[in-house]
Amino acid sequence: MASLAGKVAVVTGSSRGIGRAIAQRLGRDGAAIVVNYTKNADEAREVVAHIEEAGGQAAADQADIGKLEDVRRLFENAEDRFGGVDIVVNNAGVSVFKPHTEVSEEEFDRVFNIVARGTFFALQEAAKRVREGGRIVNISSGGTVTSGPGAGLYLGGKAAVEQFGMALAKELGPRGVTVNNVLPGMTRTDGLIMPKDAIEQAVAMTPLGRLGEPEDVASVVAFLVGEDGHWMTGQNVRAGGGLV
Repeated sequence: MASLAGKVAVVTGSSRGIGRAIAQRLGRDGAAIVVNYTKNADEAREVVAHIEEAGGQAAADQADIGKLEDVRRLFENAEDRFGGVDIVVNNAGVSVFKPHTEVSEEEFDRVFNIVARGTFFALQEAAKRVREGGRIVNISSGGTVTSGPGAGLYLGGKAAVEQFGMALAKELGPRGVTVNNVLPGMTRTDGLIMPKDAIEQAVAMTPLGRLGEPEDVASVVAFLVGEDGHWMTGQNVRAGGGLV
C-alpha cells in the first residue's frame, strides 16, 4: 500500500518547479492532491494529469495565496472534494532580488503579501482544518542561512515564515500535528536566474557536487509528511546537498 494512501494534501504554488515536484511525489505516494495555482491553469492541469496517469487522485484549484478569501476557499474546496485535509505544503511565493536601496514600496508589499502574509493565513487555515496527526511543511530558503547581496527582501519574508512554522509546531503538538520548514539550496527551476559562472561556483562549493533538482526537495518533504517523520517538528531542515 502507498505510504500516504487515504491522506489528502494541499500544495500551494504547485503548477511548476519545486511545488510541482512535491505534488507529483506525494501523489505517487498515495495522497489525493489539491494542486494550487494562481495563473498557470494549463500547467496545473498537466500536474493533475500526471498524478492521475500514475493512478492517483488530484484536482487543480485556482487561488491567490495573497488573498485571504482565496486561501479560505482553497481549504473549503479541498474538504468538499476529498473529505478533509491531512497534509499542507506552503510553497507559493514570489521573489524580488535587488539591492536594499532600490526596492520600492510596491515590491516590498508584493513580496511580503505572498511570502509572509499569505503563508501566515494559509497556516492559520491549516491549523484549524488539518486532521489529528497531520503534517504541515513550509518551503523556505537556504538563503536564510547564507544570506547574500540583493536578497534581503525575499529572505526577510522567508525568515518570517520559519518563525511562523516553529511557533505553530508548539501550538499544534498536542494534536499530534507536526510543522517543519524545509530550506532548499540552489535548485534547478525556471526561477533560477543566475550567471553561469555563479551556478558553477555554487556547484563547486556543494559537497554532493551538483545542482539540486526539485525532486531532491520533494523527497525531503515526502519524508517529513510520511509516517517516518512523526518525531520531527519545529525544525528548519536544510535540503541543499551540503551547500547550506
